[in-house]
Amino acid sequence: MTVLAPDGPLTTAQARRPVTAPARRPARTGSIAWLVVLGIVLAALNLRTAVTSVGPVLQQVSQALGMSGVVTGLLTTLPVLCFAVFGSVTPSLARRVGEHRLLLAALVFLGAGLLVRALVGSAFVFLAASVLALSGGAIGNVLIPTLIKRHFPRRTGAMTTLYATALAVGTMLAAAATVPIQRAADGNWHVALGVWAALAAVAAIPWLALLRSEPERDSARDGAGTRALVRTRLAWAIAGYFGSQSLVAYVMFGWLPQFLQDKGYTAAQAGASLAVFAALGIPVALAVPAIAARTAGQRPMIVGFAALYVVGFAGMLAAPVSTLWIWVMVVGVGMGSFPLALTLLALRTRRAEVTAALSAFGQSTGYLIAGAGPIVVGVLYSASGGWALPFALLFAVIAAQVVTGWYAAGDRYLEDELA
Repeated sequence: MTVLAPDGPLTTAQARRPVTAPARRPARTGSIAWLVVLGIVLAALNLRTAVTSVGPVLQQVSQALGMSGVVTGLLTTLPVLCFAVFGSVTPSLARRVGEHRLLLAALVFLGAGLLVRALVGSAFVFLAASVLALSGGAIGNVLIPTLIKRHFPRRTGAMTTLYATALAVGTMLAAAATVPIQRAADGNWHVALGVWAALAAVAAIPWLALLRSEPERDSARDGAGTRALVRTRLAWAIAGYFGSQSLVAYVMFGWLPQFLQDKGYTAAQAGASLAVFAALGIPVALAVPAIAARTAGQRPMIVGFAALYVVGFAGMLAAPVSTLWIWVMVVGVGMGSFPLALTLLALRTRRAEVTAALSAFGQSTGYLIAGAGPIVVGVLYSASGGWALPFALLFAVIAAQVVTGWYAAGDRYLEDELA
């Protein structure tokens, strides 16, 4: 069996042979490793474009396609539903198809969905194409942590840093550039949404080249099933931590502009604040995974990010309006809990197959939890006419985040609990 190690592929015989002198690495080995790195970065840039490119032009799209309020609401809920459903079946698909082939297929789905929905004039076809595009993003969500664990088991921190940073850049880029592209295209939202399909096509190129280097897997030790994971505390702790931090993120992206406008900000000021809030994810993603991978325990980071949330939300709720932007930025730094959650998927497992199972269970369950957040906040906001109850919910979610994160960040491995 041949496996891609951090410094290149090693055969089983080579892995057992005593090392007496540094061996010369074949040129092809290094090129494959760098191709995997490039493929992961390019794929990560695309995983959120189907989500964040729609929001800025949602009003024009819904009017042009004659979407009702219910259909528009369904469109905004599709991401979490697709991430949960398609993410849960990714490990079984990877075992049948192969991880490299499946990620290539995911990027094809993503690009095809983005292209089709940019060309159609039907609300139903637009929704169906969105599901196709989001399915590709959902599969990539689960596969990339698995590929990092398989190909770079000794460099999970550095590779997760690259992954999380590229994910943050892609998320911000699609949100920030869609409207300028629309303006440059004389107000044509079809062009503004369709251009992102080209980025997906570029991301597919490295994985086309990697089709012949599909890593072999030991079928006798292949992964843990969902039935086994649901009996472990660690899997539920990971799912709870992932879900609670995602819930906070979805609430902030969905409701922050409304909150700021209620406090007296203009729509432009609220939009600019949201853009800066999203941009903070880039430097945070650069730092968090590497720090988490190098420390013996991640519990101080769990508590630290929760403390930032508490301080930021308290400031948003009670501080003078003139200082609101400060507290929004504090919460933005607290969003470092997301790259930390991604890093925990690799740190709490020993084998790539188990990482795949944990990634699927933690992310799919977590996104189901997160999807309820914006809806519940909307109900509380409408019922109370203010923000006290929505913020009370957020403080309760942060408490749950600390409890689940404390267990997930302990010095333990999922394989031990499964045994």
